[in-house]
Amino acid sequence: MDVFEAVQERRSIRSYQDKPVEREKMEKILEAGRLAPSAKNLEPWHFIAVTDAEKRKALSGGTWAKFLSQSPLVIVACGDKKASPDWYAIDVALAVENMVLTAVSEGLGTCCVGSFNEKGVKAALKVPENFEVLVMIAVGYPSGKLDLSSKLLNIVRTRKSLSEVASEEEFGKRLVPKKITEL
Repeated sequence: MDVFEAVQERRSIRSYQDKPVEREKMEKILEAGRLAPSAKNLEPWHFIAVTDAEKRKALSGGTWAKFLSQSPLVIVACGDKKASPDWYAIDVALAVENMVLTAVSEGLGTCCVGSFNEKGVKAALKVPENFEVLVMIAVGYPSGKLDLSSKLLNIVRTRKSLSEVASEEEFGKRLVPKKITEL
């Protein structure tokens, strides 16, 4: 699968098979994050791979995070505010996208979760004060079942066209694609 195919295939998956993610795949996903670019090459990130059922349950306390307890792997992406105060969040976001696309290319589903109590997550995983927990990524083999929120999203899922979200040369001068590749 090439990168663009992974981008097209990527969906937020909230229901997973009761099957662990192989260690080789987990390490490949984490390596993809490590290889992301960062401002001044500071690499202000730290990723915590969580497979322990009790710890995953502790991470699932957010309103939209209940399914994390059923996800066989949760990657908690943290950014070092002290090492790169201006760019840590952007750098971690680049690393997270690398990890998500790599997971898709490995036949796995993912969902980025921002609904969590940061203090609780930091306490459960012993995250140092200078790091901010930015996002948690559920990773696993999709079950094929859709939960209610996924069903609703699939019913109303529409994407803006490229010309609605991209301009040429200046804001508002719509880019008109020569080849329609939009879904």
